[in-house]
Order: sequence, then structure tokens, then C-alpha cells
Amino acid sequence: MTVYRQEIDNATLGEPALLIAADTVVVSHAGAIMEKPRSEQDHLAMLRTLRNGPDHKVYTAVAVMAPLESAVTPGYALETSVEETLVVFDASITDDLLKAYVKTREGADKAGGYGLQGLGSVLVERIEGTYDNVVGLPLRTTLRLIEKIMTQEDDDQLEDEQDEDE
Repeated sequence: MTVYRQEIDNATLGEPALLIAADTVVVSHAGAIMEKPRSEQDHLAMLRTLRNGPDHKVYTAVAVMAPLESAVTPGYALETSVEETLVVFDASITDDLLKAYVKTREGADKAGGYGLQGLGSVLVERIEGTYDNVVGLPLRTTLRLIEKIMTQEDDDQLEDEQDEDE
């Protein structure tokens, strides 16, 4: 919402037509939320937990918001969704490989401490669900939300025009 407020107050650009926000978290098999690692030790412990799991889940929440142009019901259209993907690390990955991965710093800025789209792919045995969710933005889900928002705007405009004709 802070980014939206920043953009809406931008007199040069005007109000954005569409705003998309997303955030991803990793949840261990035991239910612990694993955000970005705070240190190398935390990073290594996080990866060990995921390896020793049997599995973990990646959740990405997506919100799409657009201003309504209706004079009758001004405000904002908001659609949200949460995508879930199950991830299984390769249980045979050694501590030495985990330490080497931590040293690359690739996963230091990522929820769960790994990047499936990069070197972290060697840590993963399989996924059940969408790949793009694990890398940060579930595209099909996001596109469905955008379609809902845009359809809602079109429906509201049509209703306004029909009200004016009556």
C-alpha cells in the first residue's frame, strides 16, 4: 500500500491504472516460516532444515488493485490469491554442498534461502505445483487476477452507462 500511495501522489504520472503486489514465503514441513536468512549460520541451518524435511511449501500471495472509474461507486477493485507449491530437496545433498551454496550468496536475499532459477536448482529433487510460484510470481494466477480486475472495471462502466440511459 505504501508503494501505491507513493505513486498515487505522483502528480506527473497520475494515478496508476493497475498495481500488482506479491510476496513469497517458505514454510518448513514442521510449519516454521522461513524468510530471508539473517546470517550465513542462519542460511546454512535453514537449508539443512529444508534438506532434512521431507518437503516444504512455497506460498506466494498476489494482490492486484485498480481504481474504479465509476461515479456511482468510486473506490478500488481488489483481487487476491495465494499460490502453493510443494518442494522436495534432494536428501543426499551434503553439508559441504550446502556450505558452498551459502558462500555463493545467491540465496541470501530469498525466502527459504535458495533460488530455484539459479544454482539452487541443484538442491531440489522435485516440485509439485508451478515453477514460477517458487521463483516469486505465479504468472497464470497473476494474469487471472488482472483479467478479473479489468472485467470488473468494464462491467462497472457498462452499468454506469446503462444507469445514465434510464
